[in-house]
Amino acid sequence: MTVVIAGCGDLGTEVGLRFAELGHRVVGLRRTVDVLPAAIIGQSLDLSRDKPVIPADTEFVVIAIAAGSPTPEAYRAAYVDGLRNLLDALDEAGAAPRRVLLVSSTAVYDVNDASWVDEQTPATPKPGTDAILLEAERMLHARIPAATVLRLSGIYGPGRERLITQVRDGLARVSHGSRHTNRIHRDDAAAAIVHLLLRDEAPAPLYLGVDHAPVTMNEVVTFLAAELGLPTPATDDTATTSQRGGDKRLSNKLLLGTGFTFTYPSYREGYRALLAGRGTRHP
Repeated sequence: MTVVIAGCGDLGTEVGLRFAELGHRVVGLRRTVDVLPAAIIGQSLDLSRDKPVIPADTEFVVIAIAAGSPTPEAYRAAYVDGLRNLLDALDEAGAAPRRVLLVSSTAVYDVNDASWVDEQTPATPKPGTDAILLEAERMLHARIPAATVLRLSGIYGPGRERLITQVRDGLARVSHGSRHTNRIHRDDAAAAIVHLLLRDEAPAPLYLGVDHAPVTMNEVVTFLAAELGLPTPATDDTATTSQRGGDKRLSNKLLLGTGFTFTYPSYREGYRALLAGRGTRHP
């Protein structure tokens, strides 16, 4: 049986490698396939314009599309047009995958009061890119009602070390109005996708993919500074808290209820692994 990874970037490649290690044939769709590991069969195309060739024996589909830029036009091309082309290609190939999972974002929750958010919380995205994500989710469920959406937040890991760099370079700041942030290590995000697709019980329509520790940004940058042997970052109360992501605490109880176990249950374990140079599986 075949696994199709639509959008085989960093996260999609990690998912593909895990499926390949389990003996699955993995096809990865992306614009440039020469960067893919040998374990993944590459298919070069722009999903926003082209329909892929879908193997008839496709059992699992993972949609991990990424927009080329943070503009509504780029998001619509990637998440709506790209998803539509993929779904049309599935229909035309006569493929009937057992499970389909779309990677989305918790940015669809416009929450700014530090309250708890779970799968029952209504999605209220701001107009623009966040609303386009929700549009894509709804299109998927309209076409494939049994599909699953996994909303991720704050993916970090190998190659996603911007915050470490900011702390190391002395650019990070703390503030009295520090908002909450939610994170998941890339490896845990990939493991959760594989887990949800392979478990015997059918997955729910929606999960939140975050670790156990929604904390303020102050706590994270202070922790990183200490791990790096640096002084606590300077205080700057002019920093805005209205950036994308808002101020919310995301619950992973539904994901945990499936039996999933985190390798990095909080940012502490995850960032310590990064600082120690562990966790790199592919370029």
